[in-house]
Amino acid sequence: MEFKLLGPFEARHQGQRILSGSRRQERCLLSILLLDAGNVVTTARLVDLLWNGAAPDSARGTVHTYIGRLRARLTPHGLHIETRHDGYSIERDGHVTDIQEFRALVQRAAVDGDPGERLRCYDEALALWRGPLLADVADDRLRERLGGGALSELRLSAMEQRAETQLTMGLHERVVADLTSLAQERPERERLVATQMTALYRGGRQADALQLYRHTRQALVDGLGIEPGTELTTLHDRILRGDPRLDRPPAPLYAVRVGDEWLPWGTSGHPALEFCNTYAGWGERGGRIPGSDWLRRYTTLAVWAGHMNLADDHDVTRLRRQALQHPDEAAEALDEARDFRAQLYACLTDPEDARAFKAVAAVAQDAARLSVFTRGDDGLGHWRLPPSAGLRLPALATARTAAELLADPRRFTIRTCPSSDCGWLFLDEGGRRRWCSLSTCGRGRASED
Repeated sequence: MEFKLLGPFEARHQGQRILSGSRRQERCLLSILLLDAGNVVTTARLVDLLWNGAAPDSARGTVHTYIGRLRARLTPHGLHIETRHDGYSIERDGHVTDIQEFRALVQRAAVDGDPGERLRCYDEALALWRGPLLADVADDRLRERLGGGALSELRLSAMEQRAETQLTMGLHERVVADLTSLAQERPERERLVATQMTALYRGGRQADALQLYRHTRQALVDGLGIEPGTELTTLHDRILRGDPRLDRPPAPLYAVRVGDEWLPWGTSGHPALEFCNTYAGWGERGGRIPGSDWLRRYTTLAVWAGHMNLADDHDVTRLRRQALQHPDEAAEALDEARDFRAQLYACLTDPEDARAFKAVAAVAQDAARLSVFTRGDDGLGHWRLPPSAGLRLPALATARTAAELLADPRRFTIRTCPSSDCGWLFLDEGGRRRWCSLSTCGRGRASED
C-alpha cells in the first residue's frame, strides 16, 4: 500500500484510492501509527494526540472502535494493525509512505558525488511535498508534536542544497525562478539568500542581488536584532567589487568551452565513443567521478551535437529554441539520451551484451527511418535527420553513427582506458595503444607493466 502524508492524507492500493470515506480522526490515528511504524503506540498516547489533552471519558473506547474500522478496511489489502500490550502497531513492511521516500531521496542526494544525479534526487524529493504534514487531518499543534517542524526544516535544507547544486551546473536561471519568493520570505536562511544573490549576479542582475542583501539585512536587524553573518557580508562585498570569480562555476576537469557550454575533451574522434565519455572519466569499475558527467541539460546536448558535426548551426539554434519553449519535451528527450548512452556504453564495452545491442539497434532503426540523404556544401552526399526528428535529433544522430561503427570491423578495436580515474573509450586500430589520449593516464605506468 502507498500512503501520502506530506499534504492531505491519501491511501492507495494498486493505484486505487481507499479510506476516502473514513472519518478524519480515523485517518489521523492511522497516520500516527504509520509515522511510528514498527513500534507500539500506546492507547494513552493515541488518546492524548487525537484529543490534544482534552479527551472525553469515552476516548479509549472510541480509539478501539476506530482500530476495528481500520482493520476491516486495511486487512483485505494486506496491511495489519497489531494489538501489542496496551497499544497498537503497524508493521514496517508491506507499505510505503511519501515521507520515507522523501527522506531516502534527500539522503541519497547528500552523498552522491555527481551534480546531475544529486539534482535529480532533490527534484524527486521536493516533488513529493504537496503541503504541510497531514494538512487535512492535523492542526498546527498536533503537526508539530508529530515532527512536522523537522520535516519542514529538512525540506528547506533540501531546497538550499538543490539550488547550490544548480549553481555548480550553471543553472542560475532556475535558481532565480525557484527561490525568488522564498528568499524574500525567509531572510534568516542566510545560506539560501546567498545562493539567490549569486544566481542573480550571474544572470546580470547585480542591482537586484544588492537589493536582496539590503532587504535581508533590514529584516534581520528589525526582526532578530542581528546583522548578517560573515558569509553573506563577504558575498555582498564581492558583488560590489564585481569579483570575476563569481561570474560562473569552476570549469569542469578536462573540458572545453564551446559557446556557452562546457563539453568533455575529445579522446577518440568518433561521435559514438565521445558520447559515452565524461569530463573526468568514469573511475574504477565504471563508477562516475564526482562532477564528471557532462550530459546534464538539453542545451548542452544540442551544442555537443553541433560540435560533433551531427547537426548544423541552424539545427542547434532550432533545438535550443524548442527546448526553451517546451521544457517538458526537452527533459523527456534528455532522459532518453541518457538511457541510450548507458545502453551504448554497455554495448561498446561488451560485444557479448545482446540486450544492450538490441536497445541500441532500436534507436538506430528509428534514426534510419527518419534520415534523408542530401547533398552537402562540400558536394558530397550525407545522411541527415530532418527537423521532424524534433528534440530527439542529437540522440538519433548519435545512434546512426553508432550503428555504422558496430557494422565496421573497427568495432573490435574499441578499448576502455584502464586508468582507475578514467575509463574513456577510444579506437586502437594499430593494436599498440593501451591508454587513452589523456596524457596523465599512462604517465609513469609504462615501467610498471
